[in-house]
Amino acid sequence: MKEHDRIEMNPGIIFGKPVIKNTRITVEQIMRKLAGEMTIEEIIADHPHLTREDILAAHEFAADYLADKEIAFV
Repeated sequence: MKEHDRIEMNPGIIFGKPVIKNTRITVEQIMRKLAGEMTIEEIIADHPHLTREDILAAHEFAADYLADKEIAFV
């Protein structure tokens, strides 16, 4: 998977889940908010230290992560 400058995974932060650098906001949290039809502006209102670029970076990371996964059909 390619490197993402705004995303970090550290075993000492949220059990190694991918987070926006220098925060404890996970990519999963951002994706769930987007899936719940929150706008980028609403997410930033909830987390003023985030930027539009942070949210887009989380979205890109999630897409790249899924692109690297093998899917098994049963």
